Amino acid sequence: MRNPLNRLAAWLSDLRLAIVLLLLIALASAIGTAIPQGDAPGQYIEAYADARWLGLLNGQQVLLLQLDHVYSSNWFLLLLSWLGISLILCSWRRQWPALQAARLWVDYGTPRQLSKLAIAESITCSDPETCLDRLSVVLNNQGWQLRKAEGRFAARKGVSGRVGPLLVHTGLVLLMLGAAWGALAGNRLERFLAPERSLDLLNREGENQLSITLTDFRIERDPAGRPEQFRSTLNLVEPGGGLDQNREISVNHPLRHRGITIYQADWSLAALTLKIGRSPELQLPLRTFSELGDQVWGLVLPTRPDGTQPVLLSLESEQGPVQVFDEDGTRLALLRPGGEAVVVKGLPLRVASVLPASGLLLKRDPGVPLVYLGFAVTLIGGGLSLVATRQLWAIATKEQLHVGGICNRNLTAFAMELPTLLQAGQHG
Repeated sequence: MRNPLNRLAAWLSDLRLAIVLLLLIALASAIGTAIPQGDAPGQYIEAYADARWLGLLNGQQVLLLQLDHVYSSNWFLLLLSWLGISLILCSWRRQWPALQAARLWVDYGTPRQLSKLAIAESITCSDPETCLDRLSVVLNNQGWQLRKAEGRFAARKGVSGRVGPLLVHTGLVLLMLGAAWGALAGNRLERFLAPERSLDLLNREGENQLSITLTDFRIERDPAGRPEQFRSTLNLVEPGGGLDQNREISVNHPLRHRGITIYQADWSLAALTLKIGRSPELQLPLRTFSELGDQVWGLVLPTRPDGTQPVLLSLESEQGPVQVFDEDGTRLALLRPGGEAVVVKGLPLRVASVLPASGLLLKRDPGVPLVYLGFAVTLIGGGLSLVATRQLWAIATKEQLHVGGICNRNLTAFAMELPTLLQAGQHG
């Protein structure tokens, strides 16, 4: 009866278990993509109050299952740890012994032993010793390693291919360590900045370590008016004069600075510059109106000194137009940014401009170097895993040369190559 620890190790290192864990992690990642992450708890309760997520979970259940922060949840980190242990045990129990076995020289001394290999062939030679020497020269010229003995030799090629699976497992473990480290120790901050507005990042002592000022924000639209790209020009300033430079970011082109990554994540409308009657131009803040749509901004403006007879000014883009509605929802006017004033309820209104805001996502992820290293190691290991490990033995007897070989992948190609090698060894 096997030791219980050995049975447990065998179960944990089973390939089928690793596949199940990978599928569960992929499913969890899909859930983390479908459900917004890191929002306030009240937003989940409100969002799934009427319409349950997938018709199954309400807001309280989403919070209870930690689906609002999947990647730092206890169960997701447990899955990563479980898969990491499985990969380490698999490497220790299978891949490492396979590499050690590939590095050992096996000596076959009789033709009968060669006949039992996956590939075996015997050819008649007038001088088997000469054929043996010629074959060794051909193999050596093609990069094979040889170990010779009296009347025979052993050869191998592609031993580095056995390192590939070990590197793949190591890379995956590094990836998971980096992901877990980033989820537990990383920081995330989302802010909307209007042009000429600043954001100060403080260190743990409360000291300013970086000031970010939005100097320019542009929304590029297609001919139909749909947003195609957002570009923000940021001025980065470090206290003490260590840094003062302008950098541009856009969607899929973030900015990385000393462990902080700044993404162009979203856009919004910050303010409306409005001229009311003979007043100077006033910059009035905008807010979203979810009951009117996902991307509708506006403000409520009273038209009388006592605050009565309000109107709603709403718009969907920085290009306008600005629609003016009465209390009962009747549209009263249409204002163009930079256009002429329009009288609304006896009050001239003119929209001078609309101020857009850039949605910035700032992330500090200390696990990023480990993640990049893990990707690099996994790619190298994947490339090496494609290298076939071949082993070949040759024995010279009276008037015959006996050859046998094995290969861990693409055995058919090796079997087709062997006659060519024998012919080169036979005729020089």
